[in-house]
Amino acid sequence: MSDVASLAGVSKMTVSRVLAGRSASESTRARVQRAIDELGYVADAAAGALSSGRSSFVAVLVPSMSSSNFSDTVSGLTAVLEPQGLELLIGDTDYSLEREERLVRQMLRHQPRCIALTGAQHTEATRTLLARSGVPVVEMWDQPAHPIDMSVGFSNVSAAREMVRYLAGKGHRRIGFIGGASELDWRGLDRLKGYQMEMKALGLGEPRVVRLGDSPITMSHGAPAMTELLERWPDTEAVMCVSDLSAFGAIMECQRRGIAVPGKIAVAGFGNFEIAACCHPTITTVSVDAYGIGRRAGDALLAALADEEGESATHTRRTVKTRIHYGVVERESA
Repeated sequence: MSDVASLAGVSKMTVSRVLAGRSASESTRARVQRAIDELGYVADAAAGALSSGRSSFVAVLVPSMSSSNFSDTVSGLTAVLEPQGLELLIGDTDYSLEREERLVRQMLRHQPRCIALTGAQHTEATRTLLARSGVPVVEMWDQPAHPIDMSVGFSNVSAAREMVRYLAGKGHRRIGFIGGASELDWRGLDRLKGYQMEMKALGLGEPRVVRLGDSPITMSHGAPAMTELLERWPDTEAVMCVSDLSAFGAIMECQRRGIAVPGKIAVAGFGNFEIAACCHPTITTVSVDAYGIGRRAGDALLAALADEEGESATHTRRTVKTRIHYGVVERESA
């Protein structure tokens, strides 16, 4: 900062005011900016946070950046928060609650303005850390019974039940389910739970469940899972898959076997990924507004920060639940 001040012919305090966006004449601001550009100077954000007591970043934790749904949610957060001068620091938990806890500890050391994390399942240590952090926290994608602070999501159980009702409404009775084997994918487990609950509620007999593959579930999991399902229950009429990616793999396996979809067996997915609308046949799926989850979460965080500015320096915990719409998108596969 001393070098910038010397080159621009101003004081260090003036450079500090320009960097903070505070009052300075346009000519002074231009001189300081030219000096910054010439020297390649980058302000020390950590030092700024120490002096002001606040940073400009939002900690965001997602299970997997390879999932287009979660990357869309991050894009929604970015669209809302960046115009307000907030920057995202993103962590990938790899579906591990222990890794999530480590990332939360690390990010809290850097004094984030607020935190957005995925899901309602956390270690007790994570919940305690977040509850005591004093910053706004939003849980995304799920609707927790007891939110840490705020939540933006939907019930995966209810969404799965709606898909089973849809398949049953098409006349299918022998309906299977393809999901992952990991106990860490809580959203996938909730979809399995919803499938089982609705099968029982409709009196459709014993569930036909194949769980195969670690999270995140990809296209490569669908084919072997469909193979196992058909070997165990060859009279299956319809299959609900935990995601559109596994549904795509299942459909490709049916095509290799000469099994008509949906003529011989109906296949449904979850998530409304781009591939669902592009493959042949197009995939009937549950649509969730992943981008909208990010935008609504960003709006909730900004509202909490505005309340903090207006009331006190410490965020007041409040239970705010924002429910995201979902629904079955009927296409060719079911």
